[in-house]
Formats: sequence, C-alpha cells, structure tokens
Amino acid sequence: MLKPQIFKANDIRGVVGDEWDVAGARALGLAYAQIMPDRRIVVSRDMRVTGPEIQTAFIDGVTAGGVSVVDVGLASTDGLWFAAGLLDLPGVQVTSSHNPSRYNGLKFCLAQAKPVSPEFLARLAELAQSIDAGEVAPPLAQPGTVEQRDVLDDYVAFLLSRVDLDGMRHLKVVVDAGNGMGGHTAPAVFSHLDVELIGLFLDLDGSFPNHQPNPLAPENLVDAQAMVRQTGADLAIVFDGDADRAFVIDERGEVVPPSAITAMIAVQELQSEPQATIVINTITSSAVPEIVAEHGGKVVESRVGHTYMKALMAEHGAVFGGEHSAHYYFRDFFGADTGMLAALHVMASLGRSDQPLSVLAGQFSRYVGSGEINSEVADQQGEMEKVAAALTDHGTAAGVEARWGDGVKIVGADWWVSLRPSNTEPLLRLNVEARETAVMEEFRDRVLALIREA
Repeated sequence: MLKPQIFKANDIRGVVGDEWDVAGARALGLAYAQIMPDRRIVVSRDMRVTGPEIQTAFIDGVTAGGVSVVDVGLASTDGLWFAAGLLDLPGVQVTSSHNPSRYNGLKFCLAQAKPVSPEFLARLAELAQSIDAGEVAPPLAQPGTVEQRDVLDDYVAFLLSRVDLDGMRHLKVVVDAGNGMGGHTAPAVFSHLDVELIGLFLDLDGSFPNHQPNPLAPENLVDAQAMVRQTGADLAIVFDGDADRAFVIDERGEVVPPSAITAMIAVQELQSEPQATIVINTITSSAVPEIVAEHGGKVVESRVGHTYMKALMAEHGAVFGGEHSAHYYFRDFFGADTGMLAALHVMASLGRSDQPLSVLAGQFSRYVGSGEINSEVADQQGEMEKVAAALTDHGTAAGVEARWGDGVKIVGADWWVSLRPSNTEPLLRLNVEARETAVMEEFRDRVLALIREA
C-alpha cells in the first residue's frame, strides 16, 4: 500500500498501516533500485517502533533490484548524512522526523550527502506506486548484498574535529531528546566535553511517552525550560525525533530564536572565512542578512525546505545556512543539516564567553516575530493574492513590495508578512516580523482576519 499523500516535497512520510505498509516499503526499494544509478547505498533508521520492519522491507526491495546495502543500523538523520559522506554513497534514512509515533517515512540523499532533486522524488513516487499496484513488474537482477557497519564513533570524531572547543569553561547542559535519536548521539558526543549533562528522555522509545518530538511546538519545550530553571543550567538543547534539528534554551529558560542562532553561527564562520556566503530561507529574520553584511558576508535566500537549502549551499559554496525551523547546514558537514554540530558551535561560543547565553544571543535579535500560524483555507492562491493586494495597496507610499516564489512575502520598511501554502494540507502558514511588537501584532491580526473571514 502506497497512498499518494505520503509523497511530500522533500521526503516520504505517512501513517504506517493506513497510508503505507511493508509491502509499499518493498515497492519503494524496488523502484529506488531502478532509478538510482549507484549499485551500492547506505541505509539507517531511527528509533520508531515500525522502523525495523520498514527498513527490512525497503532493503529487501533494494537488494532484489540488484543494489547492495551498507546497513549502519540506528542513526540520527544527520548520522545518515555523515555516513553518505564518509562512505561516498547515496543514503536513505527510515524516519518521519518529528511526526507522531504512528508515522514513518524515508529521507534521501546522494553520495556526499548531496540532495536528491524534486524530479527524482516524483519519478520514485510514480514507479513505486505502479509496482505496488502490480502494474509494473520490476526486472530480474542479480541480488545485492547487505553489509553491517557502525559509524557512531566516526560521526562523533568528525563533529568534534569541526569545532574549536579549546578554552571552554565548564558548562551545565540540559539535553531533551524527547525519546528520539538525540538520546543515541548526545551522550556519545558530550562524553568528550567538559560539560555536566542533565538528560531528559534520553532512552529511545518510538512511542514518545513524554512529549512529541517536535520542538517547534512550544508545549514540547516546557520540560527542558523547567529543568534549566530548576538546576541552574547554562543552556538546554532540545532535539527533534531524528535529531537533525536542535532548539536552544537560555539560562533563564527562554527559547533562543533559531534566527539568532543562525546569526551567531554565521558570525563565527565569517571570522574564519571573511566574505563567505550564508544561505537563509524566506522567513528567516531580517536581522540575519543585516548582521551577515555587517561582518562582510553575503546572503543567498532559499525556499523553505532542506532540498532547496542544500542545493543552494552547493551551488554557491556557502559556508553555512540556517532555517527558522532550527535546521542548520554546514559546508564542513557535506553541506547537510546537523543539529548536533550547531549545538557544539553554540556551546563553544558560550564556553569562551563570560556572559550568559541570554546576553550573548541577545546581540543577534533585532526584530519581533509572530511564530508560524496555520490557517485552513479552501483557496490558498486566492487568499495569498487577496492579502498581497490589501497590504500593497495599504502601503504603496512606503514602498511595500510583494515577492512571489515561496508563497508570497510582502515586505515593508521595517516589517514583512509571509504566507506559504502547505504542500500536503489546505493550510496557509503565516509568519510576521517587525521591529516593534505593536506593528507585528497589527499585521498579524489584520492578515488573520483577512484569511479567516467567513
């Protein structure tokens, strides 16, 4: 079973048993073997309950199609990106990131962790569904082999070699893995650092008994915030389910905006490589390009999503990239996203400073953001056009501009409004930013009234 809705813009994910199953996973493996020219790949999985059966079925399909597999077992998604770089092989991770426990999925990369194209994903979807429906019989092939390999120690050593950790003071760090893969990687990395690790939900449990592994939802940060305040920790790191994203909480228990983390790491990278390029997405804070320019760097703006970000990282030779969702990309990590390396950069910066994280990060926050607000609408394009017309008419004299591409972004002198359609649901995603809180709230409320009016 492979229902069309599991095929997303950047990956595959859906409810196991309702939207896809092990037979569908095997069909995906067979299709993958036909369209991927490489005859050897690396595969891993996260801790989800259905992970072993989905991974086994996918590998069965791949090997039946004549492709050999290096199975690295349990790994975070950035661990899979690393394995694809280390072994110079295309990679497939069995995960559905931050989705609830009933979900599972697949993420893909080429050798050296380079992104697959949207065309590749479209071809994979079409062929796999045809195989699953019995409309296409895959050709017979000499079966591939399966080799087991553990790359965790290599991953740890590689990350530690990419950050200057000398001169750090002792830090007390809360890590909330949400029962996800951060519980696999964080202890292995932190054991090499002068830190006191205060672990929350480090045991791997794909049923997520404590909270959902989605740090974008504020309710999933509450435990880490409380633990920071209770223990007097210097900071907290909260990972999503597959640990490719990391949210940061300061010593007060307050969330550090991902855009501030992007700016902080960008400045560090620009100190090592002046005039380098930094990639951001369309809803990154305006503070980031301002700060990058002040430090001699250049900014390239991407559509939201790791496929687009990684492609632009490669195209422009960018040293670093950051998204509002706490995905952080490093040229020194094969251009891929890694929450753990971002966390190490933050700790290195904090550990060499005598300031608390709230003060350190405050230097990189200049605007007030609404956060992402979703609204269900029947006509996404029509609603975006209505909002764009209303706001550009409202501010023509002030030079307001509507920029179309990743949805629409309406930009004024010291504010912007972004509306992006969901790829899979009848939703519009609203983000608003302004220099002043009252201005942000005015535009936020006005746009919500426009798109939610009866």
